Amino acid sequence: MADKTDINPLNVAGKFYNDLSCIDCDLCREIAPTIFTRDDDEGLSYVHKQPQSKEEIALAIEALESCPTETIGCDG
Repeated sequence: MADKTDINPLNVAGKFYNDLSCIDCDLCREIAPTIFTRDDDEGLSYVHKQPQSKEEIALAIEALESCPTETIGCDG
C-alpha cells in the first residue's frame, strides 16, 4: 500500500499518486503512459496527469493493482 506520508512531490494534485518507494520498473508507464511519467533525475515514476475519462481511470487502477511495490495510491 502506498505511503501517504512519503508521496512524491512531483505528483499533480488529485486522487492518484506515487510514493517514493518506486523502483522504476516502468510498468505503470507502460500501462498508462498518459497518466504516469518518469523523473529522469531521481529515476522514479509519478502522476503527471490525473485520469479524467473512464478509460484513463481504468488504466490508472490497472497500474495501481499491477505495481510490484504498491507504490501507487488512490484516495477515493
